[in-house]
Parts: sequence; structure tokens; C-alpha cells
Amino acid sequence: MIQAQTFLDAAAQRGLDFYAGVPCSFLTPMINRVISSAASGGGLDYVGAASEGEAVAIASGAWLGGRGGVVICQNSGLGNCVNPLTSLNVPFRIPLLLITTWRGEPGVKDEPQHELMGQITQRLLDLCAVPNLPFPTTDAAVAPALDAAVARFSEHGLPFGLVMAQGSVAEERLAEPATALPPSGALTDLRAHGARPTRVALLERLLSMLPERAAVIATTGKSGRELFTLSDRPQHLYQVGSMGGASGMALGVALTVPDRPVVVIDGDGAALMKLGSLATIGARQPRTLLHVLLDNGVHDSTGGQSTVSASVDFAAVALACGYRAAFMADDASGFSDALGAALSSTEPGPVLIHARIAPGSMATLGRPTVAPHEVARRFKDFLAT
Repeated sequence: MIQAQTFLDAAAQRGLDFYAGVPCSFLTPMINRVISSAASGGGLDYVGAASEGEAVAIASGAWLGGRGGVVICQNSGLGNCVNPLTSLNVPFRIPLLLITTWRGEPGVKDEPQHELMGQITQRLLDLCAVPNLPFPTTDAAVAPALDAAVARFSEHGLPFGLVMAQGSVAEERLAEPATALPPSGALTDLRAHGARPTRVALLERLLSMLPERAAVIATTGKSGRELFTLSDRPQHLYQVGSMGGASGMALGVALTVPDRPVVVIDGDGAALMKLGSLATIGARQPRTLLHVLLDNGVHDSTGGQSTVSASVDFAAVALACGYRAAFMADDASGFSDALGAALSSTEPGPVLIHARIAPGSMATLGRPTVAPHEVARRFKDFLAT
């Protein structure tokens, strides 16, 4: 058994100081110590995510912003991590340390729901290209375990895992300050209730109005493809997988590079898949995050099957989650007015623009020709300037 601070100090010495995750009783000492350290200005950050997959996206965004990301979760949540680990971290070669617990460890009595995952935890990590070691239980084992992770990061730019058995870390008290509720946000309805604009028309407006310092993360599918076709820029990151993860990644960037405008271009299907991300964003209150949700009511990349967005008031959801402002638009003029108001406001964010658009895409729609790992590294370099 080790003290949580022993591990956290050694990890911080290796640049691993940004934590995101979902709790497990095995992880309680670690999470309590990270939260307590963050609250006291100890140099660590912790983001409690709505899901484990969201935590992976947030930590990946933190890495793009120059911080070393650590995801901590129960092994029952590894299923939620599979998509971003395989379709985000591998193609973009984004490293992170994944600390997962070993509920259902063979030979150790546990609840029945953990039995199967306990049998396959390490094999599942291996299948996701996450080599792993047991979480260290002695002070002498901490440095070698972390050095193995750092070597993986340096050689391959890919995640590394540590599997924590019960009782690995000594108990820690939680010193978490009370969180004040954010003030009620303002809703601005700019809808014209006429013909809806195309996605590309709004992206053209967006590109013409954004400041040069703005970082832009586009969700997977045709949003990223159209953005790339219109203009490929170093400050653009085109997600080619990890559906629903763009807003979490943008949050990670906004929290680690708080002086730079961060824009996430989301879709209705992707936003619905990780609707809890709006709650995490609202709770963390990133001042410079602009969430642009282009809602065409369908899964455009897969044949136009309907989503359930027609019955969802995303602006109301965002305000209920703590966004400082939300705009509704359904034509190019209203979108431009919303974007102009959001960009010129002296009030802090986050801000959501919910734009209803027409289904369909550009007739000559290309795909990003820059490899995902190259996109990630030039984007990281842009954030560092």
C-alpha cells in the first residue's frame, strides 16, 4: 500500500498533472487527494466527467493544451472508453495514463456485475493498444511504473494503463470546497422560421468571423470534412472518430489554454451521444469556450436517418447545465448575429449557439488529407504559440 501523494508527486514530476475521471471505491483515496490538492492550489486539476469516454476526450484535450492527461475510472467503465481510445487516441497518437481499478479480480470476492470484467480487464486494455502494468503498491515500484508509461508516450505517442487492485492506496480524506451555482444564463432567440441554411454556409460565416487566435475542433463526419474543404488551417482539428467527444476535447483545451478562444463545432447526433458533456462544461465554466451546434436533424454521413433532435431544445439544456448564454438561429443572418454577439461579449462563457440547418452537404466534399497524428501535433503547436 502506498500514499496517494507519493504517486501524485512522482506523476507530476513526469508532467502528468491533469486528471479526469469517474469515481470507484478503489480510487477514492486517489481522487480525494487530487481534488484536495487542486482545491489548495497544489498544481493538479481534476475534472469529474459524466462518463469514462468523456474523461478520455477531456484528458486528450488537456494534452493538446500542453498538460499530461490521466484518466481514472472503474474497470466496469472501460466499455465507455473503448471508442475514444481506439478512434481518437490511436489515430491521433494522443498519449494519456489510464488508471483503472480491478473490480472482480479473480479469487477476490466482489459483486456479480464485476465478475466478467474482472476476468478480461487486462486483455481488453491489450486489445485497445493500451499496454498495462499493475498499479504500484510499494514506494519503490512507483517510478518504474511511471517510467514505463512515459516511455510508451515518447516512443509511440499512445496511452498506457495501470490496473489498481483493492487496497493499493491508503485512505485519504476529501477536502472539497462547496461549489457555487453559476448565475442563470441568457437566452436569445434569433430564429426566422423560414428556409434553413446549409452547413457550409454557416461554416463560411464562422471562418470569416473568427479571430485568428481561435482554436477550432470539429466533430466527426461532414462538419470536419466541410471545414477542411473550405479551409485547412493549423488551428483546426478534425475529429475522424470518437463521436460525441469533440465537446469534451474542447473543454480539456479550454481549461488548459484559458486565454485562447476555443470553438467546438458539434452536430446533433454527436451532442446527443454525449449530452452529459454539456453538464460538465456548464459546471467547469470555461470562459472562452464557444459551442456551435449545427443541427440538421439527421445522421448525414450514414444516409440521413433521423436523430431525435427535433424534440430537443439544446439551448434550454445548455442553460440548465450552467452555460452563461445560449442563442437559437435557423438562418444565416441569425447565425451571424449570434456569432457576432458571442465573440464581442465581455461576459465569460461558455456559450452555445444552436443552429437548425438543412440536411445535406457540399457536392464536392473532400476528406482531410493530413494524417490525424499530424493534425494533432500542428494543433498542439498552434496552441503553444
